[in-house]
Amino acid sequence: MSKSRLLSGLMLLTLLVCSGCASMGVEPWDREILAKDEMQLTSDPLEAAIDDHIYFSKEASSGGRGFGGGGCGCN
Repeated sequence: MSKSRLLSGLMLLTLLVCSGCASMGVEPWDREILAKDEMQLTSDPLEAAIDDHIYFSKEASSGGRGFGGGGCGCN
């Protein structure tokens, strides 16, 4: 296989890989479907709150998942 043919094949492969990510994102007409209750990560907010309470009670930490530090007071 010649060097120029290998280079053109590699360029074509690179072009195909880069064009695979060209249409990322949510289109406006898809947002309606994604906003439905059954599409949420937590389908039952009360159950998720209870699970969080149990988890943080067992781990002896307070607050949420957004900051570091434990229940001992040492940040």
